[in-house]
Amino acid sequence: MFAGSVSLAPYVATPVNVVREMLRIADVKPGEAVYDLGCGDGRIAITAALEFGARGVGVDINQNLVREARKRVEELHLGDRVKIIHGNLLEIDLSQADVVTMYLTTSANEKVRPKLEQELKPGARVVTHDFMIPKWEVTNSMKVQGEYRTHLIYLYIWQPKEGARHPAKR
Repeated sequence: MFAGSVSLAPYVATPVNVVREMLRIADVKPGEAVYDLGCGDGRIAITAALEFGARGVGVDINQNLVREARKRVEELHLGDRVKIIHGNLLEIDLSQADVVTMYLTTSANEKVRPKLEQELKPGARVVTHDFMIPKWEVTNSMKVQGEYRTHLIYLYIWQPKEGARHPAKR
């Protein structure tokens, strides 16, 4: 655990069919950088690389889940396209992200929102599973039937407010 760091949400794995739909709704393209905040076992970053040709970056604070995700990346020989970071998602630089995925709670999304607003480049896509980002306007949404329930996916396309300056442009 990192000093002063606590998990923002419990670990609940996203079903594989929902992972695919999250990446599809974000229109992930080959070579793009997909950041999964709270990556758990790494399945979104891995699927982004394997099925969409993207570069995946997963971040999780749980060392056991990071170890599991890194082992899977190694088994699939994806070390050149997927990076799993043991760290606090609030401390990771998101300026290179084309797509950010999250399966956090609404209150956790609220805590992450200022970081997204400060660091994402205009046009970056953010996809959340089941929980919305407060104060952001949903660009698209869909329902995906899972084995036990219906899952909700929300797509946002980040556009800074008029007059706001992106930190990288200062």
